Amino acid sequence: MGARLKRTSSGRVRRQYRATDPGSGVLITVRRAIEAHQGGELDTAETLYHRALQMKAGQPDALHFLGVLCHQRGRSEEAIRLIRMALRVTPQHADAHNNLGNVHKETGNLAEAEACYRSALACNAHHQDALGNLVVVLEAQQRPEDALQVCSALIAQAPQLGRAHYLMGVHLRRYGCEIEDMERAIACFRSAIRCDSMNVSALDALGVMLYTLDRYDEAIGVYRDWLGREPNNPVPRHMLAACGGAAAPLRADDAYVRHVFDGFADSFDEQLLKNLDYHAPQILVDALLGVLAVPTGMLDVLDAGCGTGLCGPLIRSHAQRLDGVDLSGGMIEKARLRGNYDALMVAELTAYLQDNPATWDVVLSADTLVYFGDLLAVLSGAYSALRPGGWVAFTLEAMDGEAVGAELSSSGRYRHARHYVEQVLGSVGFGEVTIAEAAMRKEMGRPVAGWVVLARRSARQGG
Repeated sequence: MGARLKRTSSGRVRRQYRATDPGSGVLITVRRAIEAHQGGELDTAETLYHRALQMKAGQPDALHFLGVLCHQRGRSEEAIRLIRMALRVTPQHADAHNNLGNVHKETGNLAEAEACYRSALACNAHHQDALGNLVVVLEAQQRPEDALQVCSALIAQAPQLGRAHYLMGVHLRRYGCEIEDMERAIACFRSAIRCDSMNVSALDALGVMLYTLDRYDEAIGVYRDWLGREPNNPVPRHMLAACGGAAAPLRADDAYVRHVFDGFADSFDEQLLKNLDYHAPQILVDALLGVLAVPTGMLDVLDAGCGTGLCGPLIRSHAQRLDGVDLSGGMIEKARLRGNYDALMVAELTAYLQDNPATWDVVLSADTLVYFGDLLAVLSGAYSALRPGGWVAFTLEAMDGEAVGAELSSSGRYRHARHYVEQVLGSVGFGEVTIAEAAMRKEMGRPVAGWVVLARRSARQGG
């Protein structure tokens, strides 16, 4: 094959093209299509892929790469069909098997994804992307022993590959039970950074683990080092504050939230649902439905901080209109693919609420307000955005015992005390407040304590 287009486990696309016959008109057209694809000119690329297929029906590079493009644009079933057509022409093309696996993985078909990665490895036993992706889907299928075996093989084959050490660190962090496992995970993250100094995931994981093990000075050192390399990166700046190396802001900076979630969009559902045992949307919607008296299908609902849209299918049947807002454009695009929303908007949440007074019957927010330390402005915005009698429903991470106020934790998220939440809701004007404790996800194998909060705006106009 003359062309290669790979999708890594993080969803980024790495593209290269090597024409085996530069004089061939169809290959020149495919090359131009890939160059447009690389540059983000998807309309142009799609047109050129189709033109190449008109010039030569069944041209495998055009089929394969058009399939990847279709998946990027949310047409995953079409993507699967096209890449399978390419593989019928070139069944030993490991990259195409790997990309087909990524389509299946990112659409939740983990068994199909595993089969594709194994097919890629049957074609090329040293295909590093396929090995790494296979580790991810085995982890997601709760098969840690199989994942460990494949990850060990990847490290043996590619000892200088940062991703291999990072995946091993993640495995040890998730499944390790002893302090020795945590120390080995730290060593793996350090190895990942040594192999790839800009492995952001490894830097982040290393800092969080050091802080979690009460090695505060080392964690601060990691974030200061990272910030020294990337002084304009909002992530190490925020995390430096999270581990006590700088003053904590009142809320996470917009640039930090956008940066993290744009980069996390492709693997968000996989990481939360499969790896972190995430249940916040279901718990939140169940609690909300327990207090609503409005007939099914009559509500105007805002999913505030909708992310990839995990709340959408849970609340859709109860809403006559469902809107979503999120600061991350990458997350909004994933939510759009679910097809549950009537409108989706990329915007900062507090300003968006303030700009839409008396618009919704329900404002719900699963794990978005954990990026706000000071809740006053955003809950005031929610109050104004609700119609009289409307409900706000949201989740938070809980501070222990009789703690007061809010604190920025090593995860980069804020924890809130129950009394503080009650105080803010009361000062804004909400009534009928209920706060229930629930564990909505796991971190380092342990449940994270959280609050499920419900509160109602007065049913009187202007109340």
